[in-house]
Amino acid sequence: MKVVNLRQAILQAWKERWSDYQWAINMKKFFPRGATWDILNLAEALLEQAMIGPSPNPLILSYLKYAISSQMVSYPSVLTAISKFDDFSRDLCVQALLDIMDMFCDRLSCHGKAEECIGLCRALLSALHWLLRCTAACTERLQEGLEAGTPATGEKQLALCLQCLEKTLSSTKNRALLHIAKLEEASLHTSQGLGQGGTRANQPTASSWAAIERCLLKLGEVLANLSNPQLRSQAEQCGTLIRSIPTMLSVHSEQLHKTGFPTIHALILLEGTMNLTGEMQPLVEQLMMVKRMQHIPTPLFVLEIWKACFVGLIESPEGTQELKWTAFTYLKIPQVLVRLKKYFHGEKDFTEDVNSAFEFLLKLTPLLDKADQRCNCDCTNFLLQECSKQGLLSEVHFAILVGKRTADRDPQLKSSENANIQPNPGLILRAEPTVTNILKTMDADHSKSPEGLLGVLGHMLSGKSLDLLLAAAAATGKLKSFARKFINLNEFTTHGSGESTKTASVRALLFDISFLMLCHVAQTYGSEVILSEASSGEEVPFFETWMQTCMPEEGKILNPDHPCFRPDSTKVESLVALLNNSSEMKLVQMKWHEACLSISAAILEILNAWENGVLAFESIQKITDNIKGKVCSLAVCAVAWLVAHVRMLGLDEREKSLQMIRQLAGPLYSENTLQFYNERVVIMNSILEHMCADVLQQTATQIKFPSTGVDTMPYWNLLPPKRPIKEVLTDIFAKVLERGWVDSRSIHILDTLLHMGGVYWFCNNLIKELLKETRKEYTLRAVQLLYSIFCLDMQQVTLVLLGHILPGLLTDSSKWHSLMDPPGTALAKLAVWCALSSSSYKGQASSRQKKRHREDIEDYISLFPVEDMQPSKLMRLLSSNEDDANILSSPTDRSMNSSLSASQLHTVNMREPLNRVLANLFLLISSILGSRTAGPHTQFVQWFMEECVDCLEQDSRASILQFMPFTTVSELVKVSAMSSPKVVLAITDLSLPLGRQVAAKAIAAL
Repeated sequence: MKVVNLRQAILQAWKERWSDYQWAINMKKFFPRGATWDILNLAEALLEQAMIGPSPNPLILSYLKYAISSQMVSYPSVLTAISKFDDFSRDLCVQALLDIMDMFCDRLSCHGKAEECIGLCRALLSALHWLLRCTAACTERLQEGLEAGTPATGEKQLALCLQCLEKTLSSTKNRALLHIAKLEEASLHTSQGLGQGGTRANQPTASSWAAIERCLLKLGEVLANLSNPQLRSQAEQCGTLIRSIPTMLSVHSEQLHKTGFPTIHALILLEGTMNLTGEMQPLVEQLMMVKRMQHIPTPLFVLEIWKACFVGLIESPEGTQELKWTAFTYLKIPQVLVRLKKYFHGEKDFTEDVNSAFEFLLKLTPLLDKADQRCNCDCTNFLLQECSKQGLLSEVHFAILVGKRTADRDPQLKSSENANIQPNPGLILRAEPTVTNILKTMDADHSKSPEGLLGVLGHMLSGKSLDLLLAAAAATGKLKSFARKFINLNEFTTHGSGESTKTASVRALLFDISFLMLCHVAQTYGSEVILSEASSGEEVPFFETWMQTCMPEEGKILNPDHPCFRPDSTKVESLVALLNNSSEMKLVQMKWHEACLSISAAILEILNAWENGVLAFESIQKITDNIKGKVCSLAVCAVAWLVAHVRMLGLDEREKSLQMIRQLAGPLYSENTLQFYNERVVIMNSILEHMCADVLQQTATQIKFPSTGVDTMPYWNLLPPKRPIKEVLTDIFAKVLERGWVDSRSIHILDTLLHMGGVYWFCNNLIKELLKETRKEYTLRAVQLLYSIFCLDMQQVTLVLLGHILPGLLTDSSKWHSLMDPPGTALAKLAVWCALSSSSYKGQASSRQKKRHREDIEDYISLFPVEDMQPSKLMRLLSSNEDDANILSSPTDRSMNSSLSASQLHTVNMREPLNRVLANLFLLISSILGSRTAGPHTQFVQWFMEECVDCLEQDSRASILQFMPFTTVSELVKVSAMSSPKVVLAITDLSLPLGRQVAAKAIAAL
């Protein structure tokens, strides 16, 4: 008999009662060549014939089972065929279909092309929808049976449905395939648009996730009335599994067994000690990044922030630093927490977490008592008030916490508090509104009431008012506008026309106070606070010009012969005559900015005259008294030039210049006649001390500046003399590691070492120290501390670590032994943390980082070229070790470029050095996985990828994994530890069709 079509062949087999294997042999005879059985729709044809009557045809079903077992038909085609059956009233047919599904639903696989694997995902989604519809129908039938008094049949059928559902969903692999199907469906909807929705409705895989959710809701309503508790709990479990599919990747367990988190501690100390003026948002994002990477529970996260603040308060040096820390703790950190609150869902939860953090904090009585002793007040009470004011604590919690602290507090502290000394926290909290008021005052027209403004400024100069106000302004982000107002005031006072003696003296004072304040701000908070955004056409204010060209700063070398120090000679001559001849400085019609610019050349003239014996020492004394007698700014400008001048002189030529600095810094011998002189001299001396510090150290000279009883430069010159800096680095790191946390003094020493040795030297030596560590607990601690130390300049350190140090370790077989566990695991963790932090960093480089010389060990563009056509030096080096660089791609994927990654499809800017370095690192990883040699370096790659997965956020498109070539996925799943569906979902970019195909293919083959 000549068979015309598939249906006839099946009918003939049934009529002649062929056995299953006979049927298979004859089928292959009937259809010898050409299309596969799936294209002929064999599974659908068999099911259609088997399900004609009220009960299924057992013989034809046996053919289908044989076809499944012998892989004549694929799983997707069977699942699609089953999901088309919708007459749920035929119990026996439904039962037969459930039996067939039960054969393979927990061991689905597909080894074909990526499109076929995506087909499996869609078919599974349809099958899930069918199972849910089937379960709902069975439940309804059971309800009817119960009412009619025949429950047994319906119950058995429902139990079968739920068993099949549970078996399908309990496989993580199936849930991963369903996850891909859901994303695939969502992208199809967006790409096709709603207008063409009708075309998809006819497709066999049209089951949408929305339909599944509707089924779940319906099922939930029906099951609520079910009397059998076992079936109900089984159904609820299935529902929970289905609902967990979209969020498969976002479940992370938090570290509940740990209480200390040194990274958060060090980050807060670093920020409070060095970056009070920094923007708040980058700090908030960095803290959140660490919280996510280290899975820190929120209450312990907030507790660690408070602990670091209290440690900072206790150990900060007296004076400006102490006020900075107080402002940081009481003004900036509550604002940081207010911003952090937005990252957490549910305000109530976050206030509960803050309350828990305070409850933990109150148990640390010795820490709090020590802070109270240092600050001469109840520090915790001030902090609780501030948090309550910002809405971070409820009133009920606030009252309970205050009461608890009062009860726990050491009673001796209350009696020893000095009522005459006002505590810093109270002063700082009062200074904040004062800053706003002063800014308003400064906005008024200066020409209308200069005397009133002078009164306000004079009040600012007394005691520690200025430092308090500056610290409060810095912590609340108002310092830049504060400085801008003073620059405008300084500019206004440079000229005076037709003025009386009184007006002239007010103008001189306003110029002097604003100049000194600006110098003080620049030295305390960094010169970038002063600089305005450069806009073309606008004249740069005098102070900005002077600061950039004439003011000595750490790491800035000035040329004493620079044109800025050589103004118009007639002005210089008149200034020299004025200083030398008159009994005191004239004020009327004086152009103070010109005097400040001319003083350097005038000092040179006077020095030459002194050197050549034209002027005696008494005359010099009179001149220096004239310079600083009225306006201290002149003395500051004179010393600024002298500092640059002394650097250029030989040992035997310095005496007179240094003597002159001594005279300018020493006490005044004549009478001072202008207001607020003593207050201005205190600021002037602090400025001069900062200016001279470097040059005095280099020339081994000592100049005694009038003491205010407080160390004005507590963190200066911390390195021990005559010790190699590498020894200092290893020593300080060993101490920090032993102690388990970084203190502010260590941070400053490490920053100085980074500045001196450069980024590569610093990073390389610290990584060597990490790789020497063999104790597991210590390696993890070392990583947490190193990450926070690297935050001194995270961007540059990451480039060096990922672009130079890691490739060096991975490509040199003599260094592979150092990558063993535990240091290897620790290095992988550190590398991922640094990469993630740098790739998501949006802040500006701080003043310290800008000052540091940007070293590029090699130009990143030549080391890591952009074009794919031009292989980088690193990849050429790798391909020379292997037969051919093409081994990266597996034989089935030859068509896919071995370096194609999600970042290229997202068109990421590859001119960014970090993106370039990451792309090359992942190419190296891909080559290691594809190479024929295994070793510690292969193990390292596995740890690196595991850490990437562990730190991953759900749907983070900007993840560093976007630089991983797609071909790496198939290589990775060969590593036993990485061959899990969740890992595949995590490492592929599922927002891209190609990413979903690669993931489906890898998961279906597991």
